[in-house]
Amino acid sequence: MSMTEAPARRRLLTIGTVCSRLQSEFPDVSISKIRYLEDQGLLNPRRTQGGYRLFSEDDVERLETILRLQRDEFLPLRVIRQELEAGAGKQRRRRRSAVDVGEEELDLEGLCERAGITSQRARELEEFGLLEPRVADGQRIYAESEADIAAACEALAQFGIGARNLRAFRTAADRESSLLEAVIGPALRSRSADRRQAALGDLQRLAQSAQELADLLLRRNVRRLVE
Repeated sequence: MSMTEAPARRRLLTIGTVCSRLQSEFPDVSISKIRYLEDQGLLNPRRTQGGYRLFSEDDVERLETILRLQRDEFLPLRVIRQELEAGAGKQRRRRRSAVDVGEEELDLEGLCERAGITSQRARELEEFGLLEPRVADGQRIYAESEADIAAACEALAQFGIGARNLRAFRTAADRESSLLEAVIGPALRSRSADRRQAALGDLQRLAQSAQELADLLLRRNVRRLVE
């Protein structure tokens, strides 16, 4: 790093400055969203004695990475945290966006290995609608994201939450996606290619906002458990 670059890297920015700087690429970013990401343990800006947040250039780059992973690859915050802890950045293996096609596929053995579950457990999750494979030539084929779902189900199972009870999450997700479909569905089915492309971006932003709301509501309820 050159002598002229060093002072710029050390310069600290207020949360308002960071928000304004990123809005050209991320129109939906807001001060409250940045605070929310900090609350989730994804950001750790410095604080002044008066409690004001100050962001370094490294903090801003980390925030940009988080926002891109949300926008472009539609990763949940839990997975983003894992990616960051593993050193995720511009050189990481990219996953496809949730609205793209061509996601990597796995057979049953590959799914179980990646998710850390048994084939019997996979069949149980299928039975209750938590996994949705497609069948090709008599073989079950799973999208890569199904392994993430299976792993999350297994983590909850460690606390005695069985597949039957996990159907509540599937039901809630179905209701949320139905709401998004009602809002954006007509544009996605438009004959205009430009309108369909714009709708894909809108769908990403809608889904992110819906996920953030669900997280916030759950956190509120969890806080009540310890009050």
